[in-house]
Amino acid sequence: MPFNILDAQIVNQLRKFSAVAEEAGELVPDQLSIIYDKKWFKLFVSEKFGGHEMTLPEGLRLEEDIARIDGSLGWTVTLCAGANLFVGFIDPVLAKEYFYDEKVCLGGSGIVSGTADVLEDGLLINGHWKYVTGEPHLSHFTVNCRLMKAGVYLNDENGVPLVRSFIFKKEEVAVSKDWNTMGLKATASNSFTVNNLKVDKNRMFIIAPEHSTINSALYHYPFLQFAETTLAVNTLGMAKHFLEEARHIAAQRLQSGRTNQEGYDTTINRINFAQNFMDKNKENFYAKVDRSWQQLTEHNLIEPELLQSISFLSKGMAKASRELLMEVYPRCGLAATENGSAINRIFRDIFTGSQHSLLAV
Repeated sequence: MPFNILDAQIVNQLRKFSAVAEEAGELVPDQLSIIYDKKWFKLFVSEKFGGHEMTLPEGLRLEEDIARIDGSLGWTVTLCAGANLFVGFIDPVLAKEYFYDEKVCLGGSGIVSGTADVLEDGLLINGHWKYVTGEPHLSHFTVNCRLMKAGVYLNDENGVPLVRSFIFKKEEVAVSKDWNTMGLKATASNSFTVNNLKVDKNRMFIIAPEHSTINSALYHYPFLQFAETTLAVNTLGMAKHFLEEARHIAAQRLQSGRTNQEGYDTTINRINFAQNFMDKNKENFYAKVDRSWQQLTEHNLIEPELLQSISFLSKGMAKASRELLMEVYPRCGLAATENGSAINRIFRDIFTGSQHSLLAV
């Protein structure tokens, strides 16, 4: 099964560090060196700030490859690259200040678990946010806060709570090293707190096409579908890696006599069925994403029905990948349960990532 973009050399080079990173509980310097060299945290950063400014279809195919190398690696690159997309929405003065840095890396939470008290000369921020992927590597943190004034929550003219996004410098937050899950261990998705932090109003931004500060199709694509698709291809990439390992294990079990030819054939048939089903889902998924990008670039508009279809396919592809793996898993023997084995790590990573709210079905 060839990769979409990456060659065998970079795949093998990065896979060497997967177990070490899991043991360390975060990405290691060798991995980060390659990430910075390849500018993977800047996949969706404007070229004028030294980014790739990839189209969404290009970025998704690369993120699928990176997740197929290793789950924690792919998840960290994907969520940090996704947060760095905010370069197209934050104050242009701040964008210039932050994004010329080769190691700029944003990350945060979309959960509204903070407040922003509107003052005459800024805003006072308080809150606690969990599951911030890539925390040790972040230069800036992004959050969502509910606006209030003089202790009273603010709503719009329709009575909907007013929520805004904010960006903080690393030194302005207090991190708690509390990421302790069965998988995606090297994402170091720790939590952080902000207490009575006063910021200028230019730290506030809105993630919506009509509020973009850079004129590029990349910053006009609806963020919900952007986020859903990036997470979906991570699950797909990890699932493909799982099937690779399952094939190796099946061959080893046959060679060692732990299974007979009939057992081997049954396992390979299940793997092939899963692979073919995933390939069909992938083909349909990318066809819809490609079409949406074409509509956006040609007409500056994406049909609502197409966006709904992409959301449905994103969740459906992730769900189908998980279910197909459960058909293969029992054929892998105790090797699939051994701590330290690649297939065990992949399994744990997939089912940890499946708990993300955007992948819920």
